[in-house]
Amino acid sequence: MAVIPDLEWLVSGSRRALAKSITLIESKRARDREAAVSLIESALPHSGNSLRVGISGVPGVGKSTFIESFGLQLINQGKKVAVLAVDPSSPVAGGSILGDKTRMPDLSRSENAFIRPSPSSGVMGGIAQRTRECILLCEASGYDVILIETVGVGQSEVEVHGMVDFFLLLMVPNSGDDLQGIKRGITELVDGVVINKADGDSIGLAMQTQQFFQSAFNIFRTNDAWKPKVLTCSALERSNLVEVWDMITEFEQVAKTNDSFTVRRETQNVIWLKTLITMEIEQRILASDEVRHSYPELEVQVAAGQLTPFSAASEILNMVFKAGNQKGAG
Repeated sequence: MAVIPDLEWLVSGSRRALAKSITLIESKRARDREAAVSLIESALPHSGNSLRVGISGVPGVGKSTFIESFGLQLINQGKKVAVLAVDPSSPVAGGSILGDKTRMPDLSRSENAFIRPSPSSGVMGGIAQRTRECILLCEASGYDVILIETVGVGQSEVEVHGMVDFFLLLMVPNSGDDLQGIKRGITELVDGVVINKADGDSIGLAMQTQQFFQSAFNIFRTNDAWKPKVLTCSALERSNLVEVWDMITEFEQVAKTNDSFTVRRETQNVIWLKTLITMEIEQRILASDEVRHSYPELEVQVAAGQLTPFSAASEILNMVFKAGNQKGAG
């Protein structure tokens, strides 16, 4: 069994202890699972005191530049900032770039910042498998603000909303035709929008984009206690970042006043439970000797059209649950 990183070392704020702890919980080795669970259970009483901010946006919107500038702004205000940046895994080779520290050089050098790139490993929604656990470990290590950057594809808005207190959508100045394609679902999920790259010749277009989003919120979010705000900033010039933080803290105050902050975290704990159940089932299936022996042939039959995917899946599940029942009876 793996050695559990010292909890006191983690709680003391050691970045090395935090990095080793995250490495443990991200491990796919069966022998590390028990140690990882023990570590999370021990860290839980020390967690929950941060503000969790999810940041999503399409590739090219400048998420890394924004996070570095915003993180440095928060550190200047006396905050400790952790960044969990999810890198897309290659569907072919399975690897990921994991280059966020090189894209945030100034922030990575700060003693009050912790940056952890993690591969999405093909998980739907642009979120790494163990992001929730990483958040708890960062909180236990004393970080005041946790910034979660997603790869910004497809289901990412729903996934990140399910684990943060404030969901921020980054956009770039766009033309009216491009904005018409914005899904209503996004406007229903986000807590705030920031139009990045509002500098130089793009300032006027950024203001138009700002007006478009604000009008959308006026239409779709009329009954909410909090009406999302739309701000503009330039991460490159590091302008208007204080206003972004003021928006987030104002949201926090409103949410805690009407108890929606607590309700959201309680809902997220239930989502976490369901996610863990799904992951545990998958791991037990993959750990079954009978499944490992039978799966290659089943896959061949499905590919050849000799067996339907439904039948093959049922056969695999029957193997696993039959084996589980036999162990229970024994």
